[in-house]
Amino acid sequence: MQKDLVAALDIGGTKIAGALVDGRGRIVHRTQRPTPAQEGGETVMAAVREVVDGLAHSPLWERARAFGIGSAGPVDAGEGTVSPVNIPGWRRFPLVGRVEELTGGLPVTLVGDGVAITAAEHWLGAAHGHDNALCMVVSTGVGGGLVLNGALHPGPTGNAGHIGHISVDLDGDACPCGGRGCVERIASGPNIAARALDLGWRPGPDGDDTAAGVAEAARAGDPAALASFARAARALAAGIAATATLVEIDIAVIGGGVGKAGDVLFDPLRAALADYATLSFVRNLTVVPARTGTDAGLLGAAAAAAPDITRDDPPVRIAG
Repeated sequence: MQKDLVAALDIGGTKIAGALVDGRGRIVHRTQRPTPAQEGGETVMAAVREVVDGLAHSPLWERARAFGIGSAGPVDAGEGTVSPVNIPGWRRFPLVGRVEELTGGLPVTLVGDGVAITAAEHWLGAAHGHDNALCMVVSTGVGGGLVLNGALHPGPTGNAGHIGHISVDLDGDACPCGGRGCVERIASGPNIAARALDLGWRPGPDGDDTAAGVAEAARAGDPAALASFARAARALAAGIAATATLVEIDIAVIGGGVGKAGDVLFDPLRAALADYATLSFVRNLTVVPARTGTDAGLLGAAAAAAPDITRDDPPVRIAG
């Protein structure tokens, strides 16, 4: 039987999604369960088991040749463990070993969710055709991953490219990671909203006090909302420029909920990038929105588990 599919898991604080993915980036079978994030570790694992069982009971399961996991982090790919900040019941949880027990011998690959999304964007999205790229998720947190010399670069533990915890303000606010002034502490959705509130912004009639509400107000010209997005954009620009200077990327791709804010984020971000990316070898750096959408984690986990799948057929390009 042809082994032309890859199984994938995308594990986050809200949902655990599973899919069977083909060589053109199409999801041919999927299943999903809510993440019982505040429950004990075995309760969370029971939800994972239900998702894997949902894949294994598909008639297509026999065509799977590898299993990829993209998980909220930090992860340790060498140990096969995960310690997601938003799933407190999992600390150095042996996820790879537990999934291997469920898959009937398929090889299992673990990467952080930022790395998974990077793999998806390089395969099917905005970083396709670029040999050196940074792909970011700007949402409740800020994560990322790297493509270097045409290949995904997960690093020894599967966390490489975690731009959210680069410090861009040495005297800035303390970050839960233990640092100060991290990109995430300034540019994540909750911190954009908190800054806007501090500057005097107030939610509209719908009561939306999230970064999406701030973005809507910014589009309408609210000065506090605009200022909060400008501050977030400068933090992102500083982190992106530092990364580009270090490893010579030529494109940065931004996805996640904040990445959907559009021009209120990307206009000040591109302007600020001109102030930070000043050396000759990074001046042509471009910043664009992500294209792979909500399935990026699944597609990227599949690509990380079987890199050759991305060359099996011409990919289905995702418009955007």
